[in-house]
Amino acid sequence: MYEIAAEQSPEISISVVSHAQIQLIEDLLHDINQHCRTLSIELILTLNLDERLPFATDSFLFPIKVIRNLIPKGFATNHNQAFTYATGQFFCVINPDVRLNDNPFKALRACLQDSVIGVAAPLILNTSGEIEDSARRFPTPFKILCKAFGKCKGSDYLVKDKSIFPDWVGGMFMLFPRDVFKKIGGFDQRYFLYYEDVNLCARLRVKGYAVAVCPDAKAIHHARRSSHYSLKFLKWHLMSMIRFFCSSLFLKILWLRWRKKSHG
Repeated sequence: MYEIAAEQSPEISISVVSHAQIQLIEDLLHDINQHCRTLSIELILTLNLDERLPFATDSFLFPIKVIRNLIPKGFATNHNQAFTYATGQFFCVINPDVRLNDNPFKALRACLQDSVIGVAAPLILNTSGEIEDSARRFPTPFKILCKAFGKCKGSDYLVKDKSIFPDWVGGMFMLFPRDVFKKIGGFDQRYFLYYEDVNLCARLRVKGYAVAVCPDAKAIHHARRSSHYSLKFLKWHLMSMIRFFCSSLFLKILWLRWRKKSHG
């Protein structure tokens, strides 16, 4: 059910999905209101579970569109649904547990001036100010086993003061040019919760687009990671992992990696 319409086309449409996380999202909305007031923004808030809003949607400087799901949906389906209501030049996916200390969008838009870049992400920091491992090489069964046995530790990429171009970036904060997100078909809705970001970045790479992390843009991730201790979430994670490794897309990524190495 869609509640509130925006009055004009904004520059950036931000999609946030709540799983009974409205208090976290209220903090994020205040961050956006404080630090991004010079931008033309709309926010599409999807309530995946029934919950009451503790704030008035017209109390912020930007319009808020509210979607109330009758039944819970997955990460991919929720953000794709939000995109159908988005009117901005850019489409941004942000998790509820992200916080902003300044405006990350100026630097992200600067990265996206290069038409070869299909998605830009900020540098993700934890609450202690340390860089999170949100930019990675594509997973392989060997890499997964290596990590499971306590090996293959450390980050895949060294981030300094210049943009890097990893295989994929975490879905907690992604900014797309609208036309690219539409062209690529959005997230693959066969994935319910995990690997949607891996799959989408892989499809971008196959189509010739680059994935960028722009360190001049920063966001703080208040990760709670309670899902790490849930058998249900573990099952979803394993199912998504198997789906990705058994896909023709994974074979295409391996082929691209081999061709890149063979050509130096």
